[in-house]
Amino acid sequence: MHLEIVTPEATLFSGEVTSVAVPGVQGEFQMLNNHAATVSLLGPGTVKVWGDVKLDEEVADKFTQGKDGITRLEITSGTVEMSDNKVIVLAD
Repeated sequence: MHLEIVTPEATLFSGEVTSVAVPGVQGEFQMLNNHAATVSLLGPGTVKVWGDVKLDEEVADKFTQGKDGITRLEITSGTVEMSDNKVIVLAD
């Protein structure tokens, strides 16, 4: 599935991933390929991305990439939309 992570300043990531977990206002949830269409508010927490994530140098310092294969981004709030195997995270 395709993931875009966008902030007011820039697009931090755009690419194909295996799955993504986000901090919903009522708890974390994960989305995989063919997930039902979803729109949700996000609270403070960590966006977790699974897959072969290649980050541009100018934004790489905003993420942490663990040895467990998960790329993480801390956010304070935002929204997420999942539709037709495309996830858009609008994050603060």
